[in-house]
Amino acid sequence: MCHACAVIRDGSRLSPLTVPRFGSSPWEPVFLLLLPLVFSVTPALAKPSFDETYEGQTEGNRSRMKTNSSTHNHSPLVSIILCTYNRAHLVKRAVASVLTQSYRNWELIIIDDGSADDTWRVVTPVVISDPRITYFYHANTGLARARNIGITLASGEYTTFLDSDDEYRDNHLSVRIEAMERQPSPALIYGGIEYVGPLGKQYTPDAQRPGKKIHLSKCYASGTFFARTSAFKKLNGFRNLPFAEDFDFIQRMQKKGLKIVKVQEPTYRYRVDSDNRLCDLYEQGGEEAILEFRAHRAGQHYELFGDS
Repeated sequence: MCHACAVIRDGSRLSPLTVPRFGSSPWEPVFLLLLPLVFSVTPALAKPSFDETYEGQTEGNRSRMKTNSSTHNHSPLVSIILCTYNRAHLVKRAVASVLTQSYRNWELIIIDDGSADDTWRVVTPVVISDPRITYFYHANTGLARARNIGITLASGEYTTFLDSDDEYRDNHLSVRIEAMERQPSPALIYGGIEYVGPLGKQYTPDAQRPGKKIHLSKCYASGTFFARTSAFKKLNGFRNLPFAEDFDFIQRMQKKGLKIVKVQEPTYRYRVDSDNRLCDLYEQGGEEAILEFRAHRAGQHYELFGDS
C-alpha cells in the first residue's frame, strides 16, 4: 500500500478522510476503508473464509468470528483502538482476541501507522466481514498520535486500547465494564495483566530513576487504559514523548484530581517476546535510540511533545 491512499484489491481508490489533531491545525489526513464502499466494489471479498484467514484458531473461536451485519449496533458502548506498524504477522492474533469477546457491543478501530508490510491484506477480510471493525491508514506519525487519531474517531462511551502484539482474554471487556460501572465510578482503570514471555524481559527502564529498572507490573501500561472517551478528549489524548507517554497521561489525570483504579484480574495478555519494543530500544540507547528509530520509520525527526 502506498502512502497516498488506501487501495482495495481491484485498485479502486477511496476518498481520504481528514481528522483533526488534538488542539492543532491544520487537520491531519487519515485514510478510511469505508465498509459500504468496500462491499460495493469488492463483492468477491464480502464473505472470506475464516478457516483460512484465522488458521490456527480453535474451531469454536472461528465460528464466533462470523458476524451477521444485520445485528450490528451503531452505538457501541466500547471503542477499541488498535494501533499497528509493520506487524502483519501479529495483528491477526490481536484482532482474533477481540472477535471472541463475551461482551459484543464494541467497535474496533485499527490505525495503521504507515506500515510497509502486508498488514492491510491481513486485516481486509475481517474488516469486510464485520461492520464493527474499521481500518485507517495514514503516513507514520508515531504511537501517541496514532492513538489520538483513534480517540478522535471513537464513538463509544468508553475507549480502550490493544497493542498489535498483545491480546485479550475472552472476558476482558466484560471485566473492565463492570469495574468502570462500580460506584463511585473511577475516571480510568488500568492493569490486570498476564505477562507472556521470558521473565528477564518483564523489566523496563524506570522513567523516574535513570539507570534503574522496574517490573512492568509497577508501570502504567497504556494498552490496558480504559476510560470514558470524553476523559481522553478532555486531556487532549497522549503527548508525543519518546518514552513513557502513558505515565505522562496518568500524571496529568492525577493533577486534575481524577480517580484512577488498578484492576487485578489478569485479562490483558501482554507479550514481551515481540520485536522492536520501545522498552528494548530505550534500554539499548535511551531516548536517543527511540528518536532515531522513529525518525528512521518516518523519515523525519519528531519534537519531544506533540501539539496537544
